[in-house]
Amino acid sequence: MIHSVGPLLTIDLTAGETTTGAIDGVLERYLGGRGVGTRLAHERIPFDADPLGPENRLVFSTGPMQAAQMSFTGRMNCTGVSPLTDGLLSSNAGGFMSRNFADTGYSAVEIAGESDDLVVVHVRDDGVEFEAVPDLAGATVPETLAYLDAEHGIESDQTAVIGPAGENAVRFASIMTSAERAFGRGGLGAVMGAKNLKGITFAGDSPPAIDIPAMQMDVHRDAATADHIMKRQGTVSVMDLANEIDGLPSYYFSEQSFAGVEGINGDAVESKKYKKGTCSACAFACKLPTRDEERGVETEGPEFEVAMAFGSNSGVDDIVDVMQSNELCDRLGLDAISAGNTVAAYLDSEDAFGDTDLIHETVEKIAHREGVGDTLAEGIDRCHDDLGVENWTVKGMDFAAHEGRVLHGQGLSYAVANRGADHMYATFYSVEYPLVPDDQAVAPEGTLGKADVLVERENLMALNDSGVVCKFSRDFMTPERYEQLFDADFEALLAVGARTVTLERHFNNQRGFDRTDDALPYSLPSFEAALDEYYDARGWADDGTVPESSLPV
Repeated sequence: MIHSVGPLLTIDLTAGETTTGAIDGVLERYLGGRGVGTRLAHERIPFDADPLGPENRLVFSTGPMQAAQMSFTGRMNCTGVSPLTDGLLSSNAGGFMSRNFADTGYSAVEIAGESDDLVVVHVRDDGVEFEAVPDLAGATVPETLAYLDAEHGIESDQTAVIGPAGENAVRFASIMTSAERAFGRGGLGAVMGAKNLKGITFAGDSPPAIDIPAMQMDVHRDAATADHIMKRQGTVSVMDLANEIDGLPSYYFSEQSFAGVEGINGDAVESKKYKKGTCSACAFACKLPTRDEERGVETEGPEFEVAMAFGSNSGVDDIVDVMQSNELCDRLGLDAISAGNTVAAYLDSEDAFGDTDLIHETVEKIAHREGVGDTLAEGIDRCHDDLGVENWTVKGMDFAAHEGRVLHGQGLSYAVANRGADHMYATFYSVEYPLVPDDQAVAPEGTLGKADVLVERENLMALNDSGVVCKFSRDFMTPERYEQLFDADFEALLAVGARTVTLERHFNNQRGFDRTDDALPYSLPSFEAALDEYYDARGWADDGTVPESSLPV
């Protein structure tokens, strides 16, 4: 089985020291990326760690496919205890940092402790440098990147940095890379902020020596030549369909369709797209660099989730307003999905849907924890009572756009996902929408009988995050191609994902998570029986916990 190679680098911010150690056994069992990050976190983070305390750790890791030149491989992983969900969480980002990371020669880089001073850590294949950066306190992401470029000649594609939201411990602060790509969901940017780590950079000339099979170019060629709507409109291309089936969350989840959808849909985004955008080595180029010259707005996106959160869910029908919200989140270092949903909750409490001036003012206040922003920075789960609105979260994480009240398997997936209401944990929506080919489709109605498919999809997504292979490769990757690419039986590869999901669940169990946390704020048919089916398919206890006898090594 092809896997990452190279030692683990541990950076102790408290002591200002580094150590390296071999983790060959972990790499062999977990490939790289999320799997390796999860295994290391399970071993090295105390189960009772405060997410914002020095005992929490962040593990940056990428997979063996960084040695490929194949499309869908320009991504990497970050793992730690989430300030938003209070559970173990991995976040995944695209862009161009992954290959710069791999060039350092390390398979994983772990951040431990906390610094007395605000620092940037420079990781190179010939050493690690701790740089005090007191003048960057409160700096935005662009300001931080400008400093790194001016002072060191370090480009944004070599960096992972936080904005003021991370420094101010906003529970959904992101870690930004390649300027506009985010380790977004779950608030790991706040963990960097708590550690007084403004940024980390990667450079070197020691790429891993991994022989990737030649069939990688078959995938690359197919990605390059495919006529796919995502190349023009990204994920927002699904918005019209979601709206047609009453599956577009609107007005803080109180409605499921939006009359102003034409102002924020795929066509609206495409009309503002001014060039192609992609990730490292990828010919699929599904990113959305957008610009509105009249209002002076330039950003990347919005994708479907953000167009929902800052669009339909906030009562906004102008794509340029949503673009401005997206740009603010990138500049301040905020997860744009959680920021938009939290702002929508505030708009609901103020009867102010559609007030774009208030929206943009509130985003700024959240990032700096000013006024009501201090309350909203805690996230919906912690502030909904203060606002007098419903709690639209699972395990503390607010919902993505794919509507579980219509796509019932996706709803079940939101409930059981260790990460909370995140659509990418299993991407179950991708087999329930009406556009799915008949031989791959799952009827959207009902929850019973879907557990086996859900388990397989969770395992496959964990495999992708460990490989690392982008989840938008789904139209191009088959079981046979996975087997050829990783030189392993497909079931053995899915077992890597299963071990990862089980370790995440066990870690969270030790923090008090059980069946009662696998809950939704709405009803689905036969939901409790579907939970039983899911736990049985996983080999877990009926209270949603992992038996010690089922723990992987």
